[in-house]
Amino acid sequence: MPPDFDSRLTLAEALQELVSAEDFLDWFGVPYDEKVVHVNRLHILQRFHDYLKRNAGDMPEDDVGRAAFYRKWLARAYEDFVHSDALTEKVFAVFHHAPRPEGGTTTFVPLDKVFR
Repeated sequence: MPPDFDSRLTLAEALQELVSAEDFLDWFGVPYDEKVVHVNRLHILQRFHDYLKRNAGDMPEDDVGRAAFYRKWLARAYEDFVHSDALTEKVFAVFHHAPRPEGGTTTFVPLDKVFR
């Protein structure tokens, strides 16, 4: 857990106070370059969410273990954008190009995919 963590709070309660990518990176003690975060903040947070969802079965039960688990996947999400970019990583559906029946591609995203 971060050194300034208020032990009277659960991890879930502490996380409710974090609103930006910088807040998450600072709280979990993940060093970052402000330029990388400035350009990719939403992509980093979405990738972090995706990693947590994909690895939910491995999440520890206790807050200390869970904080370490979150830190690991947040650091990984950040690193993805240090070495790549949003167009390459294609985190959001708008970056996925689907073939059209009449030829060419589209970036149309059906509403059912937007709200997943």
